[in-house]
Amino acid sequence: MPLTNEEVLNIAHLARLNLSEEELALYRDQLSAILEHFERLKLVDTSNVSENTGVPEAGLLRDDVPIQGLEFEKVLLNAANIEGRQFKVPPVFGS
Repeated sequence: MPLTNEEVLNIAHLARLNLSEEELALYRDQLSAILEHFERLKLVDTSNVSENTGVPEAGLLRDDVPIQGLEFEKVLLNAANIEGRQFKVPPVFGS
């Protein structure tokens, strides 16, 4: 099911994108191809595939054992800007 220009423009609006006419046509074709691929995947019979195929029964996670972290002074050596014993970063929401 190919997407319409209006649907692609709505998606672009949600993604805060301004599309040219060429980009609109390109994205419409690409997004439609992706959706068509997913439609084909729906036709695959997965009734004999267990839900956890590929996932080991027992987790492969290591034991959660605390270890010594980096020394504070060594961490600050790579900081672009420090003030006292803290990283100094530019303001995010204005000054």
